[in-house]
Amino acid sequence: MNQQVLRTLAPGATLGMLGAGQLGRMFALAAREAGYRIAVYGGGPESPCGQVSDVCFDRSFDDQQSLREFAAAVDVISYEYENIPLAAVEFLQTLVPVFPDSRLLRIAQHRLLEKRSLQEIGIPTAAFTEVRDADDLRRGLQQFGGQGILKTATLGYDGKGQVRINGDVDAEQMLQRFAGVELILEEIISFQLELSVVAAGFAGGQSRLFAPVVNHHVNHILDCSRTPDARLTPQVVEEAGKIATRILEHFGVIGVFCVEFFLTDNGRLLVNELAPRPHNSGHLTIEGCAASQFEQQYRAICGLPAGAVMAARPAVMLNLLGDHLVHATPERWQQVFAMTDLHVHLYGKLELRSGRKMGHLTALADDVDEAESIARSARKVLGWDGE
Repeated sequence: MNQQVLRTLAPGATLGMLGAGQLGRMFALAAREAGYRIAVYGGGPESPCGQVSDVCFDRSFDDQQSLREFAAAVDVISYEYENIPLAAVEFLQTLVPVFPDSRLLRIAQHRLLEKRSLQEIGIPTAAFTEVRDADDLRRGLQQFGGQGILKTATLGYDGKGQVRINGDVDAEQMLQRFAGVELILEEIISFQLELSVVAAGFAGGQSRLFAPVVNHHVNHILDCSRTPDARLTPQVVEEAGKIATRILEHFGVIGVFCVEFFLTDNGRLLVNELAPRPHNSGHLTIEGCAASQFEQQYRAICGLPAGAVMAARPAVMLNLLGDHLVHATPERWQQVFAMTDLHVHLYGKLELRSGRKMGHLTALADDVDEAESIARSARKVLGWDGE
């Protein structure tokens, strides 16, 4: 169980956020609605989170004196991405509560540790093997039928730090490409779809799970999330919830985290990754649920009761990348904002780049396919014709 002291923090308290991107921004917006103050570490006032925070610490995570000043300015801390330096989080935990605590963060930062930790508690994952040298890689490829996905053990996201390979690859040459980096080879999974469950843990062992969301990726970046989805049987929904709850209880999670799954061709659920923070696939909860994932995050770390997670209507989220907004003129935005049942979220990023997450669209409707049609129509209006 989580050993840190969880106090009840009333509105007016200052909540600290490590990381200044869009997840921190949406957390800050939700918490400020309830009267909390926000201090962000790791970005300035021009950053997505900094734009909506009360105070910014645009400092290095290696600067302990600055971390001390930040800890003195806040009542509790959370974080918005899993690659926050672990040493900084562990240091801050000695000064002020940080949720989720560093145990879950530690395994989420390291693919080998993550999969081993999950398998130790009976959670199924894809088969994997550690790769320390060329012989390990050759043995692993043979074990997995001549192909696999070679990944860095740390710092990978949105498809970065991984490559699909087969037995024809020059093992020595491939390892030179990743020289000095810990590696893992994973079996390639044949799956029907990808899904995720966003969950939240609260004081006294209370928990809340949002309904599973079906996800579609383009170029390894999440493109579309939708819920509910008829492809998820009641049995799959129940099993996904049980797995997420087992992880939450084992690690004594206080705060929000996400479990990403593969649903294999033969109907098995395999955990792909954990994210110890709100998740891109949970953005549709802002309009789609009584209490969003970001409201659950501030409620959990402030020692407040859980919010309700029931869905208002079927919902679909589409990401807006830099590519989608190249042709977004004021006239096109006017058409988008005229669309009913559509909600626009932009993250305040100053530079438009290909592949960069600039915002998202959420559509609600009486039917999930209709909601997806609304969202895709809006993205097409903005000038994106690649779908």
